[in-house]
Amino acid sequence: MNNPSDLRYTSSHEWLRLEADGTATVGITFHAQDALGELVYVELPEVGRQLAQGDACVVVESTKAASDVYAPVSGEVVAVNTALVDAPQTVNEAPFGDGWLFRMKVSDRSQVDALLSADAYAAGPGAD
Repeated sequence: MNNPSDLRYTSSHEWLRLEADGTATVGITFHAQDALGELVYVELPEVGRQLAQGDACVVVESTKAASDVYAPVSGEVVAVNTALVDAPQTVNEAPFGDGWLFRMKVSDRSQVDALLSADAYAAGPGAD
């Protein structure tokens, strides 16, 4: 699957999209959800939680395994995708769309710039 070029990526398979209002939306990549299999549970962070880059902040459970999702950058959680509580499979169905996990206010924009481009991600950890 093509990784959207307007997103930034981590080597641990998270993606980040900067929004017009200055926040960033975070999710997991197609590669990550494909490796996990059908998701049956998502534990989201609390709104207001301060995250440091690399912090484990979401737990996703599938029929195969449970896995942590890590904060791609530092900042404050400002919204979570509560629809995933009742429909965790949305992450499988639309990992780059309705399957987003949380939004955050980024505290260090240079961390965003240091994330992987779609091409760099595809050439490395996201290569299928």
